[in-house]
Amino acid sequence: MLEQPAFGRRLRQLRQQRGLTQTALAGPDVSAAYISRLESGSRPPTERVLRELAVKLDVSLSAFEEIEMSSLLDVVTTTLVLSDADMSLSLQDQIEKALSRSDNPESALRWQAYAQLARLKGKAGDREGERLSLRQLVEVSRELGYPVLRVHACFRLARCERSLGDVNAARATAREGLRIAADAGLRTPDAVRLRLLLASVVTELGDLAEALRISDDVCDQLRDERGPLAAEALWTAATVSTRHGNHARASELLDRAMAVLDSRDNLTLWMRLRLAASALALQASPPRADDAEAHLDTVKPALDLVGHPQHLQEYVFLRAQLAFVRGDHATAEALCAEAAGSGDLLNFRDRVRLRMLQGQIRVLRGDPDALGDLGALAEEARSTGMLDLAAEVWRAAAETRA
Repeated sequence: MLEQPAFGRRLRQLRQQRGLTQTALAGPDVSAAYISRLESGSRPPTERVLRELAVKLDVSLSAFEEIEMSSLLDVVTTTLVLSDADMSLSLQDQIEKALSRSDNPESALRWQAYAQLARLKGKAGDREGERLSLRQLVEVSRELGYPVLRVHACFRLARCERSLGDVNAARATAREGLRIAADAGLRTPDAVRLRLLLASVVTELGDLAEALRISDDVCDQLRDERGPLAAEALWTAATVSTRHGNHARASELLDRAMAVLDSRDNLTLWMRLRLAASALALQASPPRADDAEAHLDTVKPALDLVGHPQHLQEYVFLRAQLAFVRGDHATAEALCAEAAGSGDLLNFRDRVRLRMLQGQIRVLRGDPDALGDLGALAEEARSTGMLDLAAEVWRAAAETRA
């Protein structure tokens, strides 16, 4: 039998391969807490526990002698039966090791491996690592030649690039994916989402006419539809209207987006729409603080249930903005610090806005370097091509100073 901590790693592998949680593996004489200690390597197993675990896992005792999954197929198969909650950094390492060890694995298997690896890295907040994995996914998709897979890979890569603030790359990737879809005559949800993503990206780059044309066209196609895709189209149209400065139309479109989506269809999207509605209320002139707070209060139970760390960071940042609007700068500063300390999970625009709000608070506290830092932040936004974001930072600096 393997010694600890090797035994714990092997036990975790066997459990994850079967799609079991620690609670599901537990029994009358082996608690979930004890299994957790075994997997962490802090406790050695007894012979009785070994036999009971072997029965529950439907393996022989010799299975505990193996430490590594034998092939890329083993690792990929394991990822397919796990929920997001059961994914771990150790599984990410196993995928990378299996990819490096495999001699000319089938392209379809490599596609699955890179798709899951990107998912794990994105969940962990490693956006650069996610982008590298998605670039590999695009390459393998090209090898396979299936348009559906190529469009899906382009959509995921373009979405990641946009989140990183590399909007020019996101635009090129989205257009490549749409060309593939057009050549193949595809009308899949991923093809529709690529059009919506392109609308969002060209909005960031200031091409509001093209963004409006794309978003209106998709909304017209989905006019009588309900569900996630229709809600996403209306949300994108609302974002474009916001950039046009038409907050009234943006608010109307977001209300329609929330109306066409039932929480049972997609609770995560239901939650994100209300976070977006809160953000829009705070961007209005004057800000609609009560509306923003109502949306945040509504979304909190869903956030506790299905929210990822990124959604929680967005929520805390919105609470910080709400406190600032209401003049409670001490609370706003504390919430900004909490959001900033939660990792680099926000998209580029929100990361800039978080630093902008921190700069505004510093100006109000009399920090002599704050205005200079806000100027540098505006230049950073301008260098990415997001001229409206740069203008927003300059405007915030001027208004706060005044």
